[in-house]
Amino acid sequence: MSTPPTARSGGAIIGVLAGAGIAVSLMNTLVVPLIPDLPELLATTPANASWAITATLLAGAVATPVFGRLGDMYGKRRVLLASLALMVIGSLVPALAGGLVPMVVGRALQGCAAAVIPLGISIMRDELPPQRMGSAMALVSSSLGIGGALGLPLAAVVAQHADWHVLFWASAAIGALVIALVVALVPESPVRSGGRFDLVGAVGLSAGLLSLLLAVSKGGDWGWASGTTLGLFGTAAAVLLLWGVWELRTGSPLVDLRTTARRQVLMTNLASVVTGFAMYAMSLIVPQLLQLPEGTGYGLGRSMVVAGLCMAPSGLVMMAVSPFSARISAARGPKVSLLIGSLVIAAGYALSLGLTHHVWGMVLFSCVIGAGVAFAYAAMPALIMSAVPASETAAANGLNSLMRSIGTSTSAAVVGVVLSHMTVTTGPVQLPSENGFRTGLAIGLGTAVLAALVTLAVPGRPGRAGPSGATAPAVDAQQDEAAAPAAQA
Repeated sequence: MSTPPTARSGGAIIGVLAGAGIAVSLMNTLVVPLIPDLPELLATTPANASWAITATLLAGAVATPVFGRLGDMYGKRRVLLASLALMVIGSLVPALAGGLVPMVVGRALQGCAAAVIPLGISIMRDELPPQRMGSAMALVSSSLGIGGALGLPLAAVVAQHADWHVLFWASAAIGALVIALVVALVPESPVRSGGRFDLVGAVGLSAGLLSLLLAVSKGGDWGWASGTTLGLFGTAAAVLLLWGVWELRTGSPLVDLRTTARRQVLMTNLASVVTGFAMYAMSLIVPQLLQLPEGTGYGLGRSMVVAGLCMAPSGLVMMAVSPFSARISAARGPKVSLLIGSLVIAAGYALSLGLTHHVWGMVLFSCVIGAGVAFAYAAMPALIMSAVPASETAAANGLNSLMRSIGTSTSAAVVGVVLSHMTVTTGPVQLPSENGFRTGLAIGLGTAVLAALVTLAVPGRPGRAGPSGATAPAVDAQQDEAAAPAAQA
């Protein structure tokens, strides 16, 4: 066991790991302001340019569970540093060379940094005193949304007033700074699971996820009934089924499906999928409504920079609200925090249906949704870690992060289909209609309500939270571990 760090060193660990999460989320928003101009900048078609977004998504989905397992086996800090190093390399590739291929390769490498947040949360469980875990975990969990909301206006300003390569040089510099801080201030976790790395499981999961997410993210371009899309969905189903059989039979699985099947872990992961869906719908709709011409009758005609600034307050709200989530989790359990988060997200979408014609209204409801996301995202790791052994926290948190990514990817596909099919003609172009946007917001409301219903199915004994905010291991998990030797005998 590690010696509990001093308050000062504990604060440094929290600050550095939260900064690492914000750096990763800044990387995710890096090219958002460039999306309309990417075909021209890369001298390619819009369909090819979209791979700059898709590559990051696919790489992150594969890297998160794989890097989580490697962290449990060989050291979480070591693997976290490797993830950050890949982010820096991925930033340098498009910074040094133009064209589609360097951009896609670089963005794929950047996507590998998606494992940083679950690894950071797992390091904190091993290194921080219990009384600091609640608020620290809430802050780091929310860092993805915080960095995304704050990074969008910054990236928009740079993209509008400087060469686009500057964005990638800045990303590389931020990544290098975070690596230096991790090396100097974050200790290596002494908790290791050992065992042999499940290469077959890693390849199988990667193949299944790539097939699934590729079909989800590109199905709108290829056609949902096309042979390519249906073939990828079928491949994903077959490969993931075979992967599950392998994981149940191998002695050292990449993902312990028996632990994952525990009701608390399973329902939390399902809630993560639906919450990720609900959260991302707002991110797709609000910037478009802010930037569409006023002549449409529902667009607000604001610039890219102003649209980014309108999204920034939601990030500040997430930062302010996350400590309250930790306090509620300490007093009532993380299940209650997750339920509150889902209901607040639903309330934000309900407000949105009457506030889209005003900039202040867009800022207001996006802040309400951001507050709900902060509650929900802070509660999820607490629920997961209270139900799994300490030696499996990085892999379990990585899988939970993957569930959120599947939710956001599905949201992008569904809302994209809605907006592409519900259109109006304005001059020579077709634009999403007001009813299309309202339908997208209504879908967000419905999925937030669904997330609340799924949360109600999480067991009522999620692990008692002490007065300081630490969460004890779940009773069910302890009983399962105690019963295992007897079952084997």
